[in-house]
Amino acid sequence: MKSKITIQGRSLVFNTLFVVINLAAITLIVIGYHENFSEQAMTFKTIGGVLLLLSIIGLIIFKGRYLMSSVARVIVGGLFIVSGLIKANDPIGFSYKLEEYFEDGALAFRIKEWFSAPGFSLEVFMDYALLLSVIICIFEIVLGVLLLIGGKIKLAAYLSLLMMLFFTFLTWHTANCDGTVKFLDRDTYAMTDPVAAMKIEQAKTDKELKIVSQTKTELVVDEMKLPQCVEDCGCFGDAMKGSVGRSLAPNETLWKDYVLVYLIIWIFLAQWIIQPNTRKQNLVYTVTGTLVVVFFSWVFGWYFPIFFALVSILGSIWMLRAGGKYFGNFWGGALFVVLITLALVMYVLSYAPIKDYRAYAVGSNMVEKMNDGIDGVYESMLVYKNTKTGETKEYSSTSEEYTSSKIWEDTDWVYESMVQKVIIPTKIPSITEQFNPFIQIDEISEYEMALEPVQEAVRNSNVKGLIIRDLGYNSDMEVPFSEYNTDDYDAESYQIMDTIEMKDPSVTEFSLRDFIVKADKIVLVSSQNLNKGEWTNIELLKGIFEECKKNNIPFAVMCGASRDEISAFRAKHKFYAPFFVNDETELKAISRSNPGLLVVEKGIIKAKYPFRSTPTKAKFKSKHID
Repeated sequence: MKSKITIQGRSLVFNTLFVVINLAAITLIVIGYHENFSEQAMTFKTIGGVLLLLSIIGLIIFKGRYLMSSVARVIVGGLFIVSGLIKANDPIGFSYKLEEYFEDGALAFRIKEWFSAPGFSLEVFMDYALLLSVIICIFEIVLGVLLLIGGKIKLAAYLSLLMMLFFTFLTWHTANCDGTVKFLDRDTYAMTDPVAAMKIEQAKTDKELKIVSQTKTELVVDEMKLPQCVEDCGCFGDAMKGSVGRSLAPNETLWKDYVLVYLIIWIFLAQWIIQPNTRKQNLVYTVTGTLVVVFFSWVFGWYFPIFFALVSILGSIWMLRAGGKYFGNFWGGALFVVLITLALVMYVLSYAPIKDYRAYAVGSNMVEKMNDGIDGVYESMLVYKNTKTGETKEYSSTSEEYTSSKIWEDTDWVYESMVQKVIIPTKIPSITEQFNPFIQIDEISEYEMALEPVQEAVRNSNVKGLIIRDLGYNSDMEVPFSEYNTDDYDAESYQIMDTIEMKDPSVTEFSLRDFIVKADKIVLVSSQNLNKGEWTNIELLKGIFEECKKNNIPFAVMCGASRDEISAFRAKHKFYAPFFVNDETELKAISRSNPGLLVVEKGIIKAKYPFRSTPTKAKFKSKHID
């Protein structure tokens, strides 16, 4: 008769010790592979590897598989809930990241290479990126809750392992993408497309482009292209940037996924002995799982996940008791989690993320965010290789160690290469130059001229110039006085006709960027795409615009559109505000809502409104003007 497998195994004390050693060993191995500990890497890897092996042997001998799987359930379940909730808090942001992976030169090029399928593409999924974003975040939270309450554990173990293997492949791809190595891509163009004619012409001289087939209606070409490497996998959205100050590097994310896969394997191997929680176990797993959520909530500076995790776990347990014939089971518990997560997702999609981690969150100082970057410090290292042992050594070319070693005189060592060592990594400012609402000088209309900084820019763009007649062609030209040179315009060929005020040809555009961060107060409308915006509340925006004009408060629209699109939009909606163009990607970061309303005072974002929450003129006046 087989003995019943329990949490303590043969010894609770020893198994607890082995679990602690096992987790410590994983930590040491991860540290050993981190570039910050490269000098002690072998020590960490060796100690971690030995401890990992010993702890696994100990857990097998003392039958600690159940205890280890229980600890894994708590860690993985709690992390899944937090990770899924961060995605659910900003599903639009996560969908943007998925779109990056679906682009033809991103993830798809791996399949093109491995399976010799140059025509393979994932771009069809780009239209469904938001739907997939919502499904993934719900799926992750449901799995986290099921792992904690022991519900459908076999199914949860399989799905968790499959999900993490996919995410691990994704992060492996991100960490190992080489943007300099080309891949073979196949594209199809309609013959009516101007690009088709260009490709036909290009194929005559470009050896990296080959016409596969050509008909009256279609052109198929094979072309060597560079991949589009995704620099940040976006596993925690903008939460890491907004709380810790930076995202996980691709290699760090990869090791995070390795650890999760390892822990899930313990759950997978114990799935046949894990039973649904008893009431006492529910209490233990709820408390310990919530503590994991508390830790990550502290890391991310957001404590709503604690409340949400408790509601999800306790609600699913409650469904087991009160769900009746049809819902009094784990399917009913999972349905409860799906519904409350879906309710949260619908809310943030309709309005805005509950927690805004982006650089344009309410309270952000834009000037500080523009200047919080760090210039990287790098050192060139000379790499020498031992021809007999294969050992390598790195030296700074300016160090005393290199000079005194005289390694170049040792015939056993040969110079191999020069590499750059990162001393201080470069950190890009939170708000980059992509935030730059601008307008071409020759496109400024009377509506932009209503803004004082635009008027000043136009005045400053005027310079003294000369009207010079070309006697040979009997035509006049305008030349800035600063560019006039008698050697270029000799008296026999040219004649000065008059002095004038003229536009400085070197000044082509005006940027509102500096004025936004310096103005006492400015009201901004952000729209990524004028044609796709929800303009049901445009009358409210027009009322706020009129109120701002009455009180001499600058008001401007930032959009990703051409001047023709802006003119058509103005005419359609009778909205005669100043319009400035900005990079669409940055506008997506400024506001997930299209459109969104911002109030900025001396560079500090004081308020943000999604289009569904656009205030009335009276409410806006009361809150932001009076």
